[in-house]
Amino acid sequence: MEYGDFQCPYCARAHSALTELADELGGIRLVFRHLPLAELHPLAEPAAEAAEAAAGEGKFWDMHDMLYEQQRQVMDEPDLAVLAESVDLDLERFRAELMERRHRPRVQQDRERARHDGATRTPTFFINGVRYRGDSDRESLRQALTEALGR
Repeated sequence: MEYGDFQCPYCARAHSALTELADELGGIRLVFRHLPLAELHPLAEPAAEAAEAAAGEGKFWDMHDMLYEQQRQVMDEPDLAVLAESVDLDLERFRAELMERRHRPRVQQDRERARHDGATRTPTFFINGVRYRGDSDRESLRQALTEALGR
């Protein structure tokens, strides 16, 4: 499980590593929870809400991936609509849901769970229910996941 922030560069690095490791190692299932650090990343909350709006159309993971892969290009809220269009979301619905802040309660629920779990920064990982305290680079994650998979 990852507590992440779509504007966090360390989360983007972890995303890239986990994508490669999932193909390499297999047997990895990622559960993503939002922990937008709005005080550091002004678009963190709107990006999390954008991912949840995409989830409403069955495209959470498509938007999740785009938010990380295009992180440096997302500079303001209109850029979120560009990403939504690239994953074939209903733009009218997407814009309305962001304007209404419809998915804010879901994001806040994840933030509260993060506090309960002791996650205060991103990315924070729990591997098989145990908090991982290593780095988010590929080799550190590879070692931890290999051990967790019993290899």
